[in-house]
Amino acid sequence: MKTIDSAVEKYRQLILDAERYIWKHPETGYREVKTSQYMAEKFEELGYSLTMAGDIPGFYTVVDTGRPGPEVVVFAELDSLICPNHPESDKETGYVHACGHNAQCAALLGIAGALTEKEVLDKLCGRIKLCAVPAEELIEIGYRMELKEKGTIKYLGGKAEFLSRGYLDGADIVFMVHTASDFGTSAGSVGCIAKKITYKGLSAHAGGAPWDGINAVYAATQGLSAANALRETFKEQDIIRFHPIITHGGEAVNAIPEKVVVESFVRGKTFDAMINANKTINRALVSGALAVGGNIEIDDTPGYAPLVNNEDLIELTKEAAELIIPEENFEIYEKFSSGSTDMGEMTCLFPSIHPYAGGRTGKSHGDDYYISDPERACVKSAKMQVAMLNLLLKDDAVRAKKIIKEFKPLFKSKEEYFEFIEKIASGGDRIMYGDKQVTIRL
Repeated sequence: MKTIDSAVEKYRQLILDAERYIWKHPETGYREVKTSQYMAEKFEELGYSLTMAGDIPGFYTVVDTGRPGPEVVVFAELDSLICPNHPESDKETGYVHACGHNAQCAALLGIAGALTEKEVLDKLCGRIKLCAVPAEELIEIGYRMELKEKGTIKYLGGKAEFLSRGYLDGADIVFMVHTASDFGTSAGSVGCIAKKITYKGLSAHAGGAPWDGINAVYAATQGLSAANALRETFKEQDIIRFHPIITHGGEAVNAIPEKVVVESFVRGKTFDAMINANKTINRALVSGALAVGGNIEIDDTPGYAPLVNNEDLIELTKEAAELIIPEENFEIYEKFSSGSTDMGEMTCLFPSIHPYAGGRTGKSHGDDYYISDPERACVKSAKMQVAMLNLLLKDDAVRAKKIIKEFKPLFKSKEEYFEFIEKIASGGDRIMYGDKQVTIRL
């Protein structure tokens, strides 16, 4: 542990400089050009050869110990959020790192630096893949759907996209440390289905002949009200969340609005829970369009899988924290978080964990979010992660091999996983009007 501590300390300034640079240059998912370039340059200065994602931001590199063993993947996320009210958000875009991904990237650089030190790798075996991955925050769904239509991406989240491109082929264990107020981990978090909902009406003069129109705003308000009426029917153990926003609400005040666009997620603790809740919510949303004689297009896209932290890795992470940063209290929480992350995809296929490092203040995704203690959020995080790698891959990787052997994946392969989630996807108009009957598709 002293060797690891010293190795990370050697790159302290690199870590702290990276945290500040990335904080000051926020970019949202699949737009992280500057951030990816900055990280790549720093990795190359450390002597790494990189495999760039190419048409999207991000990259990976492999540290090969030269001794056979498992492959452990370590992630850091490149993207920011949009929070225009944050005092330090970009004044033109509203972008800001109000979830601490800048600290993740800084920590990853610290890990990369430490792994160039021979004494850190001397007793390890296997391979370590360091990934700077884009697009964890599931925002700007319309923009990402455009990228899908162009064929640039297949999946909304960066980790699923990396997985589909083969960048994680050969992985055995995966982890990523997020930033929070304190060190610890939950049992897991919910998954989600991403929704783009378009209510379709008919334009007319709002004052002169409103009877000639079909008001898409009224359809939307009726549909959203119906969906709200369902909330008490969802079981607490399923952790269902539905939180729509209207991104387009009409063109001109003197015209009956013919189109309203709504974006939302349906979140749930399990695939079954969120798929069933989504069908129920779609039924409510359709009712609004039906009530006014309009139509509704619902594009349902696989968002993120539910995340279940591996119990063996929870214990290993706590052990690593106690060894390398004993002054910190690493808490284990049994509850599931109602947030979503694309680390969920990883837990479906690999023994994985998504723990937390302390160092932030304010509300997650809020206008008072700051990395108030970069020592905890970045430097100590890097030390804990290198200690995790040490525990996994020392002694001929006995810990890692045991974890891999005992893990029971939800899906046998990435192909099986993608085949399953593609069945969640659906789109198009949901109401077909006939002369004497109406057909509804949920």
